[in-house]
Amino acid sequence: MSDFKIHTLGCGSARPSLRHQPSSTVVNHRGNLFMVDCGEGAQLAFMRQRLSFSRLQHIFLTHLHGDHVFGLPGLIGTLALNGTGGHITIHTFEEGMKQLSAIFDYFCRDTPFDIRFNVIKREEAVILETKSLTVRTVPLNHRVPTVGFIFEEKPKERHIKADMTKFHEVPLTMMRRIKAGEDFVKPDGTVICNAILTTPPSPSLSYAHISDTAYMKDLSQKIGPVDLLFHETTYLEEHKAMAAPRGHSTARQAAMVARDAGAKALLTGHYSSRYNDDTLFQKEAAEIFPNVILNREGLVTNVG
Repeated sequence: MSDFKIHTLGCGSARPSLRHQPSSTVVNHRGNLFMVDCGEGAQLAFMRQRLSFSRLQHIFLTHLHGDHVFGLPGLIGTLALNGTGGHITIHTFEEGMKQLSAIFDYFCRDTPFDIRFNVIKREEAVILETKSLTVRTVPLNHRVPTVGFIFEEKPKERHIKADMTKFHEVPLTMMRRIKAGEDFVKPDGTVICNAILTTPPSPSLSYAHISDTAYMKDLSQKIGPVDLLFHETTYLEEHKAMAAPRGHSTARQAAMVARDAGAKALLTGHYSSRYNDDTLFQKEAAEIFPNVILNREGLVTNVG
């Protein structure tokens, strides 16, 4: 089972639809949960996927349009009712911090946890580092300041060969250093090369979340060869003339970004409510890029 996966809570766009929930995604990395955008009803979709509120500590907002943030008061209220402790950090633009603080002060006064803000800018920057993960932003082209988020695993430890470490009598106190790539020196001075004691680490995986944006030719270079790319597919190519003025992309354009970035897979989403057949997005994108995953609410997608 993968320890890096993406839970789709909502993959609709701004206009309400009976077919889709507004935008919200949860990145699940080794049981630690990171929410990207929080459309209306996100806390209910969170519960339907049996995710643990206590594991959610970070919320990342791509931008400050209502379909990406209106679920926050409900989510914060639910966390408070559940008695969730600790703290939660919301990564947003400065104007978002001001507006959300006012809303929380009025509707969510007595939360048993701290609400913290990390102010981000429309720029390329590393905004969070954990023990095993780095999150960075890339600027997007929408009608308001908008960023995408790229989640990248840090280099992993090498795998121990239990039979070889036992044969060479490597003490347990040395195991962490051996996993980090260090050679083992026996008491008599004999050096046992690390390659004898270990196998190479598993590859580090990456996920890019590219929300509302017009097509950007240089975006692929900023994203890089990620294992999974979510790129908005608001429109089909037949409505391409609508896309750029509204700060959105077509499925074909999303596929071009995936292809040019060297991504391994493309996840669709942010569907306009004008369409009744989501498979059209997959078909259009697949003409350019072969590995297209059709997004839907409740979908869990492994990274890598």
